[in-house]
Amino acid sequence: MTESRPSAAPAAVLWDMDGTLVDTEPYWIATEYAMADKYGGTWSQEQALSLVGNDLLSSGRVLKEAWGLPQSPAEVVEELLDGVVARVEESVPWQPGAPELLASLREAGVPCALVTMSYERFVAPILRHLPAETFRVIVTGDKVERGKPHPEPYLTAAASLGLDPQDCVAIEDSNTGAKSAEAAGCAVLVVENHVPVLDGPRRVFRPTLQGVGPADVAAVLTEVAARG
Repeated sequence: MTESRPSAAPAAVLWDMDGTLVDTEPYWIATEYAMADKYGGTWSQEQALSLVGNDLLSSGRVLKEAWGLPQSPAEVVEELLDGVVARVEESVPWQPGAPELLASLREAGVPCALVTMSYERFVAPILRHLPAETFRVIVTGDKVERGKPHPEPYLTAAASLGLDPQDCVAIEDSNTGAKSAEAAGCAVLVVENHVPVLDGPRRVFRPTLQGVGPADVAAVLTEVAARG
């Protein structure tokens, strides 16, 4: 018997990855500090947190300038990815409640997409720990021309699913990501992690994904729609 999507459910759930599905921000930050040490530069927690949610090339440009590196921003990103991928291959730090919500959405027949500014080679070792086709669509930072906070990543995900973004709920943990999803027309379930997120007309805040199910995600869409 094929399971059908509940009528109250969103058309799809579009997931951010870093800080939302997995708590990999400490991996990025540790790698940034390691690179600063390698190149004799300085780095701070404040600088690291300012990059949360950014597309990687933008972060590569910041790191290149901060440390006066001769490499191109793209080359800086590849070195950064080397360090983070190595950490992920050792251990995937799932966000509390995220795997359970993914499983319950799958059981309810609600399609999911992954919308991340990380590159495909970083995403792959994480997806290996999930059932096949957990995400029907995967949008990575190396597959779009304009990354978050531009709406292109979320517009791409919704279009690939054949859906209107206004019928979808995005799950985000950063201002940059929430702005991208909101600009695309999605309702946004915000679960803050390492950085505070500003309020917004299409944003609904929850303290955690623990205990959150399909009905709770549907309630986000309903709440945003009621605001007009």
